[in-house]
Amino acid sequence: MRIPDYPTGDAAGWAKVDGYFSDLLAPPEPALQAALAANAEAGLPAHDVSALQGKMLALFITMTGARRVLEIGTLGGYSTIWMARALPPGGTVTSIEASSVHADIARTNIHRAGLDQRVDLRVGAAADVLPGLDGPFDLIFIDADKPSNPLYLEWSLKLSRPGTVIIGDNVVRGGAVTDGGSTDPNVQGVRTFLDMIAREPRLQATAIQTVGEKGWDGFTLAVVGQG
Repeated sequence: MRIPDYPTGDAAGWAKVDGYFSDLLAPPEPALQAALAANAEAGLPAHDVSALQGKMLALFITMTGARRVLEIGTLGGYSTIWMARALPPGGTVTSIEASSVHADIARTNIHRAGLDQRVDLRVGAAADVLPGLDGPFDLIFIDADKPSNPLYLEWSLKLSRPGTVIIGDNVVRGGAVTDGGSTDPNVQGVRTFLDMIAREPRLQATAIQTVGEKGWDGFTLAVVGQG
């Protein structure tokens, strides 16, 4: 069983259900399994999305017809592979990773999956990389350091168009997101991010709690409207 980010007494049951759904709807595939194994062998933190979450990202791309995807936070490229495989011909995922070590592992995983032509991997702090990108992107997945989420949202809006989908991961944090007095910069980063979404007139958004092999967490889903 994967060690959940936010364990509770129900975590084993949640993971069992995730396993059942995954076996049916997102069964193991060689390139994805190899990526997870390589990430674990290299000692990367086990922050990859679950198989079901990866499949969800792929389905969002299919549903929206996204051709240009921006991912903020590559880690070892597991979610990148899920999204790149869902793209139509000529589509590209631009993925930003701050750690050169993580990026090297991701690059190997992406190459093994045969997706080099669909992934533009940028290495560096997202705050430095984002100003050099050309928008608009059709779908943006924010999954990096949470204290910087407000900055990532600002840039996501600059790099979007009406209809762009913006997804923010890890926004529940085991329920800690409700604690306005938290001294955890991750919690405060997420809370500011959510406040910004709520106040932004261009965004229509919702937030979904999830339970599963990663414990108790969730994500935001927003669509950019007319400015």
